Amino acid sequence: MKEIDELKFLEGLHYAEDHEWIKVEGDTVKIGISDYAQDQLGDIVFVELPNVGDTLQKGDEFGTVESVKAVSELYMPVSGEITGVNSDLEDSPDLVNTQPYDDGWMIEVKLAETGELDAMMPKDDYLNMLKEMG
Repeated sequence: MKEIDELKFLEGLHYAEDHEWIKVEGDTVKIGISDYAQDQLGDIVFVELPNVGDTLQKGDEFGTVESVKAVSELYMPVSGEITGVNSDLEDSPDLVNTQPYDDGWMIEVKLAETGELDAMMPKDDYLNMLKEMG
């Protein structure tokens, strides 16, 4: 595993305590897991995602990530309707390891409540949380 200062964290994203990130794109958001989360999991071999059209609440499980080490649940950082899933992860789950913020995104969601973004952390707060955990 890498040291925190060796990992990549992007400005302008919203981070959750469960290590998901959100990128706002108009009235929808893209969601994935942070570089820290993928590094902790190790080599990802399978990603299970919800169906387009599913409506989930903040805190609901939206899928799982299976690595060579373990299976981890993924939790919705916001409420909304699934408008897209990254089907590339079916054949290339390793994209979550190599490009967690780009081609390794997981789902697109139409936000039900934009105020839920306020409960999430900017990059610096997320980094501080990780350093306190370490």
